[in-house]
Amino acid sequence: MYQSFYTAAVGANGYLSKLSVTSNNLANINNYGFKPKNVAFSDLINYNLNDSADAVTELQAGDSMRVQRTYTNFGTSAATMTNRPLDFAILEDNAFFMVQDVGTQEISYTRSGRFHRGELNGSFYLMTDSNRMVLDANGQPIEVGQMATEDSAGEDLAAIRQSIALFTFNNPSRLMNTGDNEFVPSDEGVQPILIENPTIASGALESSGTDMADEMVKVIEAQRAFTYALKMVTTSDEVESTINSLRG
Repeated sequence: MYQSFYTAAVGANGYLSKLSVTSNNLANINNYGFKPKNVAFSDLINYNLNDSADAVTELQAGDSMRVQRTYTNFGTSAATMTNRPLDFAILEDNAFFMVQDVGTQEISYTRSGRFHRGELNGSFYLMTDSNRMVLDANGQPIEVGQMATEDSAGEDLAAIRQSIALFTFNNPSRLMNTGDNEFVPSDEGVQPILIENPTIASGALESSGTDMADEMVKVIEAQRAFTYALKMVTTSDEVESTINSLRG
């Protein structure tokens, strides 16, 4: 009987995690370059009563499930025209801009191409909204030059466009989200690979990858599963109370 309480509690906790991931996806539906996460579950124990583990019978039992991992889909989303010369949209899957923190010099990767001209030590560089410098194919900051205004890049735009580099990874699922649509390798085995002839659109931004309809379906699924898990707790408690009352 106590096992039923455990199974229900673990199940409810798992679907609560799924709701949390889904709500984060919905909260970033208007965030350029955002990539939604998905939750993968695995059975804790799944077995057949009075038969082999691989047999398919009506006597199956399990000990609920757990969240095995969350993974991010780095596929290409639709591009939105902004007509800002320093906006860039990535038009290929699993590709990233390489950016660097001005203070710590730490390198991270992002698909958000909403850049601006930032000043540092008297020079102007291409920077992200979080004031990280955009790096070229050699890992060097991209100088913007003396543009009159950010909305009239003039002749500098062609040079900036040629300097922007994209990088990919053989195993992008091992990238870890650090916030601000930025990712870093989870271990030393994840190395960036320079993309030759990258496909980038200027004057545009990649829209959020969140699909409202898909996420709402996930919300309904998780809510109902959560409710069923709590119902199992209630039912188990009623059975336990009945047994105790019969014992006198």
